[in-house]
Amino acid sequence: MIFDELSIIEPILKALKNEGYSQPTPIQEQAIPIILQRKDLLGCAQTGTGKTAAFSIPLLQILTEDAQKERKNNAIKALILTPTRELAIQIDESLAAYGKYTHLRHLVIFGGVPQKSQTDALQRGVDILVATPGRLLDLMSQQYVSLQYVKILVLDEADRMLDMGFVNDVKKIITKLPTKRQSLFFSATMPPSILNLAGGILDNPEKVEVTPISSTAQTINQSLFYVAKNDKKALLIHILKDTNIRSALVFTRTKHGADRIVKDLSKVGITTEAIHGNKSQNARQRALNNFKDGSTRILVATDIAARGIDVDNLAYVVNYDLPNIPETYVHRIGRTGRAGAAGIAFSFCDAEEQEFLRDIQKLIDLKIPVDEKHPYQLSELEIQKASMITAIKNTKLPQKHLPMSPANKPKKNNFKKTAKPKPKLS
Repeated sequence: MIFDELSIIEPILKALKNEGYSQPTPIQEQAIPIILQRKDLLGCAQTGTGKTAAFSIPLLQILTEDAQKERKNNAIKALILTPTRELAIQIDESLAAYGKYTHLRHLVIFGGVPQKSQTDALQRGVDILVATPGRLLDLMSQQYVSLQYVKILVLDEADRMLDMGFVNDVKKIITKLPTKRQSLFFSATMPPSILNLAGGILDNPEKVEVTPISSTAQTINQSLFYVAKNDKKALLIHILKDTNIRSALVFTRTKHGADRIVKDLSKVGITTEAIHGNKSQNARQRALNNFKDGSTRILVATDIAARGIDVDNLAYVVNYDLPNIPETYVHRIGRTGRAGAAGIAFSFCDAEEQEFLRDIQKLIDLKIPVDEKHPYQLSELEIQKASMITAIKNTKLPQKHLPMSPANKPKKNNFKKTAKPKPKLS
C-alpha cells in the first residue's frame, strides 16, 4: 500500500512526498482510515512504529477540511498531550513537516522554560496545541488557554503518563474538554490501569495494535564508547582519521548539535553536511545526494530529518548522542547492515546518558560491547559517580522532605505571635 491509497488530501500528500515518504507503516495503514472516519481509537503502539504520523496526518486533514466549511477563529481545535518535552517537540516538528501546505497553526508548550513566548503565541491563535500536562494546567489557571472548542484529543504515551504521575493532571484537563469530541489514545502497554483510563476517555473506540521493532540485525557490529561530553568532538575526529571509513551517518539529538558537528569537522578538513528540520527541503535533498555520490564524506542528521533516508552500502553509523527513546536506536543503526550486508555502529555515551543506554540494552536484549581502546575513555570511577548522581536526580522525594536552601528559608521576625504561613500550592 502507498499513502495515495489512504484518501489523504493533496496538500498532505505533497508534504509526505517532500519528506520522502511513500509507504505507510502498519499502524499508519490501520489507524489513518479509522481516524478519518472520525471514530475514537485505542492504539497499542510504541515509539518507533510510526505512531506520530498515524495520528498527525488524519488530524491535520480533518482540521483542514473543517476549516474550509467554518469561519476562521483563534480557538484551539486539537490538543495533543504527551508526557515529556522531548516527545512534545518531536510531535510539533512532525506537524510542521506534514502540515507544511495546510496553513494550520500549531504550538508546543512545556515547562522548564520561560512562558512568555508560549503565551504570546497562544494569544495570536493556535489550531493545534501540543503540551505536557503540567505546563498546560499552569497556563489554563492563568486564563491563557481555553479548551472549550477542542474537537480532537490525542493522548500519547499513556503508560508513561501513568508512570510519571500525570494521571490526575490528565483527568483534570479532560474535564475542561467538550464531551462531544474525537479521542485518540495511544499506549505501549495495556495493563488494567491504562484500560480503565481509556474507558473514561474513549467512546466505543476502534482498536489497533502493532508490534514494534525491538531487535537489531545480527550483521551489525555494535560498539560502545564511554566518553566525557566535552570529549565527544575529539573522539569523533579521532575515529574519522581511519581512512577505511569512507562515509558515515552521524546522529545527534538536536539541530544545534548537528550544525556544531558540521563546523567542527569542516575545520579539520572533513567534508560534512547536516540535514534537520531547519533546513529547506532542497538543502536536505542536496546534502543527501552529495552524501550518496561521495562528494560529502559525513552526513549529520537529527532523528526527525533522518526518516526515510536510505543509502545503499552505508557501512558506518555513529550515535554522537544516544537517543532518549530506545526504539530510535534500533532505527538509527538499521540504516546500515541492510539486505544482509555487514555494518558497524559506534555509540558515544557520556556520564549523563547511562539511563538512555540501560533502556536501549533492555529493549534490544543485548549488552553492547565496550571499546576501551580510545584515548578519551571515561574511568570506571567517573561512570559510577555519574550513575549515582543520575539516580539521585531521578529520585522524587515528597516536598516536605526536600532540604530548604538558605535563600528560600523564611526570614525570622521579632513579633512574638505570628500566624503560620499557609503552604503554597504547587
